[in-house]
Parts: sequence; structure tokens; C-alpha cells
Amino acid sequence: MNEEIVKLWLLKTDNDFKTGKDELATESPATDTICFHMQQCVEKHLKAFLVSKGVEISKSHNLSLILQQCADVDPDFEKLKSSGADELTPYAVNARYPDDFYMPSQEETQNAVRMAEKVNTFVLAKIKPST
Repeated sequence: MNEEIVKLWLLKTDNDFKTGKDELATESPATDTICFHMQQCVEKHLKAFLVSKGVEISKSHNLSLILQQCADVDPDFEKLKSSGADELTPYAVNARYPDDFYMPSQEETQNAVRMAEKVNTFVLAKIKPST
């Protein structure tokens, strides 16, 4: 495992999470942008886990696929699959482009933030013993 690369992945996740949380605290939060950053946060956490285990990562935003790759390495990741972490996948693209214009509700956005926090805690517990 290249610990330096894992740390860089985790830095990127922290930046996505911080950007989303900071925007959520504004008077009129851009919910589409927050949800995009929460999806990115989850995706990058999962990829950091795979990198920590020496698994080659795919260039995919599909959280179902990435979660399955993680579960293939560690069956505990089935818990994240069953908790709905993959439901953030559409925010990777749909929330970014006007052709599929979609503005998540405040409640939906807060759920995305909670899911990102849950994945963060889960993945860091899996990575930390080896870093």
C-alpha cells in the first residue's frame, strides 16, 4: 500500500466534505452543489479504502459498483450497501448539468451529508489500523 496516495485521497475527501458543509451553513445553500460534493466524498473514501488494500480502482462514479468492489475485499461493506450509500450516485452527474436539472430538497441534502459522515467514519475505521 502506498500510504502517501491514501492520505491524498483522504485529503480530497476532506475538501469535498468541508466544501459541502460550509455551503450548507449559508443562508441559501446550493443543495445541488452540496449533494455533488457529498457523492464525491463517499466515492473518494471508498476509493481510498481500495487503494489502501492494493486494489486497482476503476474510473467510475457508480457507488454501487465501487461498494461491491469494497465488499469483495471486506464483507463488512455490505452494511454500507444496505444503508443506501449508493443512492448518492446520481449526484455525480445529474446535479451538475442543466440537461438533467434537479435541485435536491433541504432534507435530501441533509441526508446526503449524514450519509457522507457515516461512510467517512466507517472507512476511516477500516483504513486507520493499517496507516
